[in-house]
Amino acid sequence: MLQNRRVLLKSRPTGVAQAENFSLDTAPVPAIADGEMLVRNHFLSVEPAMRGWIADAANYSAPVPLGSVMRALCAGTVIESRAPGFSPGDPVTGWFGWQDYATVAPSAVVRKIAEADLPLSASLGILGINGATAHTALSMIGQPKQGETVVVSTAAGAVGSAAGQIANIHGCRTIGITSSAAKQRLCVEQFGYEAAIDYRREDVDARLAELCPDGIDIYYDNTAGAISDAVMRHLALRSRVIVCGTAAIQNWVDWPLGPRVERHLLVRRARMEGFVIFDHMDRYEDAVAQLAAWIREGRLTYLEDILDGIEACPDALAGLYRGENFGKRLIRLV
Repeated sequence: MLQNRRVLLKSRPTGVAQAENFSLDTAPVPAIADGEMLVRNHFLSVEPAMRGWIADAANYSAPVPLGSVMRALCAGTVIESRAPGFSPGDPVTGWFGWQDYATVAPSAVVRKIAEADLPLSASLGILGINGATAHTALSMIGQPKQGETVVVSTAAGAVGSAAGQIANIHGCRTIGITSSAAKQRLCVEQFGYEAAIDYRREDVDARLAELCPDGIDIYYDNTAGAISDAVMRHLALRSRVIVCGTAAIQNWVDWPLGPRVERHLLVRRARMEGFVIFDHMDRYEDAVAQLAAWIREGRLTYLEDILDGIEACPDALAGLYRGENFGKRLIRLV
């Protein structure tokens, strides 16, 4: 009988989850029933959004139950199937969790992977929810136009790096905000940003005034907090703010207070809107197809930060928030 190594949620964290909030165990892989398939996971995804998935605070999805396998998107291969439309050998990505094997119904599958010429791991990053989020949010909310100025926070991350490059493809000038000199260089040299700001060493407000004298037309916000407070002061007339993440805020209980944005939005007649990709899955396949085409054309690039072995899972999310990763963070099992 196959044995399945699993990462379980042991306790709810305060703020960002640490290794001690998870536990590892081994259990037999259950037999599949009619309508199910058995998937061997090759790659496990690590998402900033996981912080919200395991918190007690209200979120856009129900919290992961204590004692259960950590919710995660994964990429793998079907090794046994009693589900119509799926056969052994099919590459798939879906909600399979932090574990070696997953016995799932087709409803857990996000998609059957069609891009056989591209790495399987890409289906969890640039061709997964990260790339689809960047593409869809920019097109729906940002509506980028030739010559506009786009500022992106966490500019070297999986979503941010895609958003900056897609803005460039639309003919925009892009400014990135990131967390180190090494990531500044990465933003400019690999991801095509005109300039990048290191918020830990530089005055974000002053640098934005220097780099964006005519204001910011689109702000792709992955952080909230002090970084976004600085950006708001430089919004251009009829600018668009995409709220995609709040990585800079460690805890939303009690509700954190800060500068008010309403006057900036009013005076600049700006629009500010939150975005969650799960509200727009009808656009997912079109987004992935376009992203894959840009990769093949050499117009879109990506980085992956790969940790090996399921033992790396418990500390992987904390490491993400410590800023250790360069690119999309993944756990490789096979």
